Order: sequence, then structure tokens, then C-alpha cells
Amino acid sequence: MLKRINSQSKIGLVILTFVAFISLGMPDGLLGIAWPSIRSSFSIPIDSLGMLLLFTVAGYLTSSFLSGSLISHWGIGRVLALSCAITGMGLIGYTLVPAWWMMVLLGTFAGLGAGAIDAGLNTYVAANFGEGLMQWLHASYGIGITLGPLIMTLALTEFNSWRVGYRFVGSFQVLLAICFVFTLAMWSRDSSTATSNEPKLLTDYKTPLMNSLKQLPVWLSVLLFFIYVGTEVSLGIWTYSILTESRGINATTAGFFAGSYWATFTIGRVIAGLYAKRIGINLLVQGSLIIALLGALLLVWNPVGWVNLMAVALIGFAIAPIFPALMSGTSRRVQPVHAANTIGLQIAASGLGTALIPGTLGVLARQLSLEALPLCFVGAFIILFGLFRLTMYTNFGTLSIMRD
Repeated sequence: MLKRINSQSKIGLVILTFVAFISLGMPDGLLGIAWPSIRSSFSIPIDSLGMLLLFTVAGYLTSSFLSGSLISHWGIGRVLALSCAITGMGLIGYTLVPAWWMMVLLGTFAGLGAGAIDAGLNTYVAANFGEGLMQWLHASYGIGITLGPLIMTLALTEFNSWRVGYRFVGSFQVLLAICFVFTLAMWSRDSSTATSNEPKLLTDYKTPLMNSLKQLPVWLSVLLFFIYVGTEVSLGIWTYSILTESRGINATTAGFFAGSYWATFTIGRVIAGLYAKRIGINLLVQGSLIIALLGALLLVWNPVGWVNLMAVALIGFAIAPIFPALMSGTSRRVQPVHAANTIGLQIAASGLGTALIPGTLGVLARQLSLEALPLCFVGAFIILFGLFRLTMYTNFGTLSIMRD
């Protein structure tokens, strides 16, 4: 009977985790559609968006960086509940404040909540489930980021208010926080019933963050995420500009080509969930990077227009499994005792890569040419492949930057 209850609880948590990943993507899909209306409401210039993003990213980096310590002290259930509540109140707060600077400050709270949710969910899934489920959970984030624009479009067309969209998504986050509160006992293993032979989970360790920061494998893993996520986002941002401004492809066709990147990206994660466990993380990541490199080389070659479509779609499909696979394999690259802290650091590095690498490539494109960017993508995939091989075959588990 106890096993049946535990099984039902596990299924319930999996469903709740899927919903949480969807909710994590929703706010990211709202802003692009809402921004013209927000600017009009506060009478601010178009580039004011950068200030909101800066404060949001600052909050995101802070909470994800500290997530390992937060989980070890409060438990993952409490961290998720509090983070969802903070995010929800921040989003609802957007719709209540009378001044733009107040909305910018609330962006910090929205970022704090989102960073802790992202790191907390990834830590829990990496500790308790296999590679296949991690792939599908990250695919569900794509569902959320797709729903976000639809929700905001409906709010604008039916209610003529961007605030309605944010209130709906914010309320959904608060409701999710309540669900986490009612399931707190299910998120942690009961130590009184655990056997002495039962292996420890990643969330069972209480390693100080400073101890993890002394480990060389931790920094290598963080670097992997910084470069990978920055490259992934850069491809999504700059592909359209490369095709229209540098290669003379008309806007409609270029939009279809650029859209194929995210379409095959989502498909790739769904499919990867079926075979990730069978082929293993190491082969999956290496194979994905090799195929992505071939796609980037096709983008550089560009013999005829339709090759761009093949290149972009191939890259999107190839890189789709990499982030979830790297996340699942964290405890294999670093000692399990440091894995929970490392996952938080990896999420922080992802946010930093998103903030820095696309902008740096934009400066490079202005100084040289947009055609320099496909060469950068080739270089990035080569570096990622070499860096991943380094974490695989060198016994960094015994090395640290300084004595513990």
C-alpha cells in the first residue's frame, strides 16, 4: 500500500513539474507582445526595455547562483513555493504600479523568482528522474513560451489591456505556489523511512557553496552552459538579420527559415526524450554538437538559398537535446556532493550567456559583417565539443582550484 501511495505521489509531482516548466516559459512570451502598449502606458522611449531586462536578469542570476544553498537550508519544496509566489506577485505588481521605475524594480523580484524556480526544478529532476524526462520537461518550457504571446494577444484584442495578460499569468504563478505548499511533504524524502543502503539524492547534500566554487570541474561545467546557451540564443536572434540584411532573402522567406530553427528545436527535444536514456548522455551531446557543427558549416558555405533553410533547421534540431542532457549529466561531470550547487551556477551562467554573447556578436557584426557570425557559430560548436570531451575523459573529480 505504501509503495502505491509513493508511486501516486511521484506521478503527481511529475505532472506538477511539467506545469511548472510551462509556467516558467509564459512570462518570457508576454513582454515582446506587450511592450508597445507598456511604452504607451508609461510614456517611455523604446530603449527603456533594456533597463527592465537588466534588473530582471540581475534577480535571475542572484537567485540561481544561490539556489544550491537555498535548497540545502529550506528544502526544494519551500524554495519552489516561495519562488512562484514572488514571481506571481512581481508580475501582478507590474499592473498595479503608477510609475515606470516601480515596474523596473519589480522586475528584480520577477527575476529572483524565475531563477530559483528554474534552478530548483532542474535540480529536482536531475536528482530523481532520467534523461528522457528532462528532455520532455524542457520541451514543455517551449509550450509555455508559445502560450505567453497567445495570452497577451487575447488580452490586447479582447480587453484592450496588457495588464490583463500579466494578471492572468501572475495569478497562475500564485496558484502554482499554493500547489507547492500543499505538496511540501512530497518534495523531500522522509529520512526516518529511508534505509541505510538507500543512495543519497543530489538534494540530500548540504555542501557550502564556497566549497563547490573551489572545484575545477564546477567551473568547467559552468563554462559549458555559458557558451552553449549564449550560442543557442544568438542563433535565434541573429539568423533573421543574416538572411535578410546580408544574404538578400526576402522577409517572408527569411521569417520562415528563422522560424524553422525554433520549430525543429522543439521537435528535437520531444524526440530526444524517447532515445536519450538508450544512447547515453555522452554520445547524445557529442553527436548533437557534431551535427550542429555540420549545420553551421552549411550556413557558412551558403551555395544556394534553400541551403540556409536546411542549415538553420538542422542546427535547431541538433542542439535541442544538449541543455537538458548537460543538466542531467551534472553529477557525472562533478562529484555528486557538488551537483546541486553546480546546477544553480549553471542556470546563472545560462542567464549571463544570454545577456552577454548575443550583444557581443552584434558588436562584432557592426564592426566586421553579419557574415562573421556563422563563423562564430562554427567556432562555438568546436569549443563546446572540445570542452565537453575534456570534462568526460579527464579525472577532474579529484582536482580543485585550492585546498578545501
